[in-house]
Amino acid sequence: MDGENSRLNTTIERLTGLQWRGQGPAFLVGLGHGATHWIIASFYVLLPFIAKDLGLTYAQAGGLITIFHTAAFAANAGSGAVVDISGRRVLVLSASLVVGAGALMAVGLMGKAFWLVPLVVLIGITNNTWHPAAISYLSISYPENRGYALSIHSLGASFGDMVSPLAAGAILLWLTWQGTASLSALPVFAVAAILLVFLPRSHSTGETESEPRLSLSAYLSGLIDLVRNRAIIGLSIMSGFRLMTQNGLLVFLPLYLVDVMLVSPIVLGVAMMGMQIGGIVAGPIAGILSDRIGRQPIVFGSLTATTVIIIGLTMISNVALFIIIVVLLGFVLLAVRPVIHSWAMDMTPDEMSGSTISLLFATQSAFSALVPLVGGIIADAWGLSSVFYALAVAMVAANVMVYFLPDPR
Repeated sequence: MDGENSRLNTTIERLTGLQWRGQGPAFLVGLGHGATHWIIASFYVLLPFIAKDLGLTYAQAGGLITIFHTAAFAANAGSGAVVDISGRRVLVLSASLVVGAGALMAVGLMGKAFWLVPLVVLIGITNNTWHPAAISYLSISYPENRGYALSIHSLGASFGDMVSPLAAGAILLWLTWQGTASLSALPVFAVAAILLVFLPRSHSTGETESEPRLSLSAYLSGLIDLVRNRAIIGLSIMSGFRLMTQNGLLVFLPLYLVDVMLVSPIVLGVAMMGMQIGGIVAGPIAGILSDRIGRQPIVFGSLTATTVIIIGLTMISNVALFIIIVVLLGFVLLAVRPVIHSWAMDMTPDEMSGSTISLLFATQSAFSALVPLVGGIIADAWGLSSVFYALAVAMVAANVMVYFLPDPR
């Protein structure tokens, strides 16, 4: 038995670059990332029932999601500073989950339209407070294996996005939306406690101080250097174009499937889940490869393939083939999320890593906010296929920037 365990550990280390027992913190943070996505995915499932029960219009229901994204965008202004100055990354991770879960539970307990706006604001803030602390923590803990460690982080998000709607839907068969909201918050509280108790404060670098931190004056000096760093700004803009395309596909791909391909709701669900499964499979592969051959070739290849596939989708009329290509699209498009985050961390001092991620996510949010409106205008004027061509152009713009970005690895 010991010999088999030894061979298994050797195989895992050869594939991932890390011993199995050293991967615990990465999987714990990935679990927490899944919990953050669990919160918002649960709310998305509950929103139609909330709107119907409280008499909200479509505009008011959609406005709640806009408020969520606005709050998440605003949170980037301070979350990175909190992480870098305090250095208490584990505490920030646990606190963001507790506050987010508390807000979700309160949605059910309050059950009034008046409380929805402040509670959705809290959910949005805690959602984006998570990322600077988590990505910074993993980057510092796994300096030689950032791509793989951050792929586990992305993996957790994908599982949260997949499992939460199923769980919330099942609970809704037995409870009201109020009871479902409150009950859905309980697993997140449990994950927060697990992180607070079991997630190590010290890192693999062997530092005596638990987590890197900065004085206010040193932070302000580092912030000035950060906004003057053309490579970081370029990477953030490139990532903004990429995420704009990703979110555009999440909005307009279902519309294309229903209105152009004329598929049933079940087939639509299969296609969109297949896209997520493609990303789940690809994330660790891309992360490991980027640790070995560099970030730039992985991102360049992925974005090139994504561009070709997006254009190709408009030429496919067979539903089965279309779904297969959508899975492939998820594989190449979603694979690079952890690679881009790792690339940003490669360019950044550990003590400014939280603010770098805040800048990256703020840029992504700003670009993504344009997609629903601009894409809708294009679709109304020239058809849904034209939206896909526009998204492909955005990917070309991203790839041009990738070509000129430095790769420290």
